[in-house]
Amino acid sequence: MRLSKRGEYGLRAMILLATPGPEGRPAMLQIREISERENIPTKFLEQILLALKNAGLLHSKMGVGGGYYLAKPACEITLGQIIRILDGPLAPVKCVSQVAYEPCGCPDEATCGLRMVMFDVRAAMTAILDKTTLEDVTKRMQAQKALLGK
Repeated sequence: MRLSKRGEYGLRAMILLATPGPEGRPAMLQIREISERENIPTKFLEQILLALKNAGLLHSKMGVGGGYYLAKPACEITLGQIIRILDGPLAPVKCVSQVAYEPCGCPDEATCGLRMVMFDVRAAMTAILDKTTLEDVTKRMQAQKALLGK
């Protein structure tokens, strides 16, 4: 699996939206502010945030003081969920995918060495991405900033 720009930008935007503000809870941010703070092209970000909203991870509020905000607590949104919404299955090859399985062209799938290794790769990636929440990431960032005195 290779993270696309769409996936990378989506993760960065979601992490920013999950980052607690001065009052201790995640903020509501306008697209322009997310775009500027994360250096993401605005038009591309609009498409990404709309996909995340349609998938139920974000809500938006129109008008003055409006913007995007998390639809669920940061502790309930995993990196794996976000990546699957924006980039599709996590499997490096389709024959090991749990949600988008397709047979490969090898002569014997049951004994295919490449498939066995790619299954291990998929399992390792999903173990990390499906247990790591936005809250975990923001706490890790805060700890690193404290360590560096920022």
